[in-house]
Amino acid sequence: MEMLELLQFAIPGFVVAILAELAWMKWRGGVAYDLRDSTASLTMGLGNLVDGALLALALYALFGWLYGFRLVDWGPATWWTLPLAIVIQDFCFYWSHRLSHEWRLWWAAHVNHHSSQHYNLSTALRQPWTGFFALSWLPYALMPLVGIPVEVIATAHGVSLAYQFWIHTEAIDKLPRWFEAVFNTPSQHRVHHATNPRYLDRNYAGTLMIWDRLFGTYQAELAEDPPRYGIIKNLGTFNPVKIAFHEWVGIFKDLRTARTWRGRFMALFGPPGWREDGTGSTSATIRAAWQARQVGGAIRDKGALPQAAE
Repeated sequence: MEMLELLQFAIPGFVVAILAELAWMKWRGGVAYDLRDSTASLTMGLGNLVDGALLALALYALFGWLYGFRLVDWGPATWWTLPLAIVIQDFCFYWSHRLSHEWRLWWAAHVNHHSSQHYNLSTALRQPWTGFFALSWLPYALMPLVGIPVEVIATAHGVSLAYQFWIHTEAIDKLPRWFEAVFNTPSQHRVHHATNPRYLDRNYAGTLMIWDRLFGTYQAELAEDPPRYGIIKNLGTFNPVKIAFHEWVGIFKDLRTARTWRGRFMALFGPPGWREDGTGSTSATIRAAWQARQVGGAIRDKGALPQAAE
């Protein structure tokens, strides 16, 4: 089954799930949806279909060509072909996703997905319009090179997209420990969408959490630190065009005003938030400042204990 066929079956399920989540949240008294925000997310999802079509056309040809240089020939498809392809696709997704947070050029496309201050199933559909141009698909070029046929790549990618839909919800608490240890879950993905310093740039997983645990980017959701959603500087708009292109506009402005070649390079490939004049704040600097405050507070509390005992 190819990706488009899989998504044709999945999309009606997405709609039913969104309606069910909305009804459940209304029943329990929570405010999980904002009509303007959800409309923006759905509009972004529709626009992403164009971006996805461009990607499908270009990558089908490119990956078909790369497959001719494959390092391994898997031979006829067997029962393990698709599961292994899904694992390899997930590894590629991890690095594409991680670099989309670490390189501003790729972040310019991916930031759209993080721009909602709500976290519900409609947020899963808030997808970029410029992924084709940002080139954040490059890590997936590994797949044809290791011998995965283009049709299997498309199916594995479709499985990944379908799986990641259901984890965009606050309706599901933590799942059994064994499941959380292996698979991505709503709790772990809430961390990824949060702007709390503790949670910034954590849990890049698509389907499997093993990559975050292996590469040191895992963070559990903590009850004492509830996630706050959005981006560091929230947009304050529901206009899909502004959502889609605001970071590209920022890159253009920084390139135009850059004083050095390093400044121009970092405007494209530096971490989001970096500024040539030193006034910016990246995820790393925000986390470091937060950690320093935590250490300072602990030292003050420790110093106050003997006085309290007196």
